[in-house]
Amino acid sequence: MAKKVQTISTTNFKLPNQVGPVFHGKVRDTYKIGDKYLVAVATDRISAFDVILPQAIPYKGQVLNQVAQHFLETTTDIVPNWLVEVPDPNVSIGLLCEPFKIEMVIRGCLIGYAWRHYQAGNRSLCGVTLPDGLQEYDIFPEPIITPSTKADEGHDEDISAQQIVKQGLASATEFVELSRLARALFKRGQKMAAQQGLLLADTKYEFGRLDGQIYLIDEVHTPDSSRYFYQESYQTYLKQRSGERPKHLSKEFVREWLMANGFQGKSGQTVPDM
Repeated sequence: MAKKVQTISTTNFKLPNQVGPVFHGKVRDTYKIGDKYLVAVATDRISAFDVILPQAIPYKGQVLNQVAQHFLETTTDIVPNWLVEVPDPNVSIGLLCEPFKIEMVIRGCLIGYAWRHYQAGNRSLCGVTLPDGLQEYDIFPEPIITPSTKADEGHDEDISAQQIVKQGLASATEFVELSRLARALFKRGQKMAAQQGLLLADTKYEFGRLDGQIYLIDEVHTPDSSRYFYQESYQTYLKQRSGERPKHLSKEFVREWLMANGFQGKSGQTVPDM
């Protein structure tokens, strides 16, 4: 019988100079060290529809952490980021920033949540107007930014730029700069993906403030935060509009399985054991 691989489903360390208890996010366990640093442990947990699923996946945290490290280190010319050191495959140490309570979601194609929203008859997403007549997998002329709130617990919610400013989550000037940075990062991510035969279809970025400057925080271009397709498969499907759907690298197959088994993160629904 094959030996079962151990997973990191949760941590609860007591670290030198730790301030307060560990914070258990959907995937990462975060420790505040003094007033300057954060230690983030990428666990093997997986979430979908903002709900942590029952089973952890071996090595998922290591993949997540090291992919994020790669893209953080290759985008410092666009914006400074929080990462200081990666002392372990599952651990990142970084600067403690004051986070913007929003996620800058950017979409290059009409797929996933955006497609489900559009298919339901909606033509406005986070204040962005979408034209009639679009099909699933259509590529937008220009990527669209569809922000969401960053909930400490529970579900993130769609939010428009106007609402962000009105609620004080970012000033109008800050939102313009966050949008510029998101577009620049996405363009870089798409270029790097194309070099590997992939299409970066959509992703999300999180930002924070430190000493009056905007920093990129959290993960970047990982399979937890992004949707990738095999470029050749995607282009073939766009030409034919038939046959097998584009081959992808993302969590969408997890969401699809959950929906097929009666779960979309709604109140009263039981999480099936995947």
